[in-house]
Amino acid sequence: MSRAPQNLLVPFRRDRKRDFATGTGAELLASKVRQVLLTEGATPHSTGELPWRTSFGAGLSRLRHQSNNAVLAELARVYVRDALARWLPGVQLVQVRVEQDAATLTLRIHVRTHSTDVAVDVTHHW
Repeated sequence: MSRAPQNLLVPFRRDRKRDFATGTGAELLASKVRQVLLTEGATPHSTGELPWRTSFGAGLSRLRHQSNNAVLAELARVYVRDALARWLPGVQLVQVRVEQDAATLTLRIHVRTHSTDVAVDVTHHW
């Protein structure tokens, strides 16, 4: 009987045993996707959030203070697609739905690995 690998969930949080929380399957995959998409990677206007890997992340903050229109939605899709392809190459992007409402942009992302499907929502407020 093989056991699914466990890894730390990000952002880091404590479990009931006062240790860092770990997870498997959908919970771990969602954690990895959120970590990539919510980390600010280096752009022409920023140096990146992680000093040891400045390019890591999706750069979604570049979309702030832009008109919340169809162009912004398409840019968001491209940033998500490119970041996941680069930083989680074993993950298949199934769908990115963009929901726009006034000053809020919600990305509804569906990803898959060979054994796990997961939906992840990422919301940005302008």
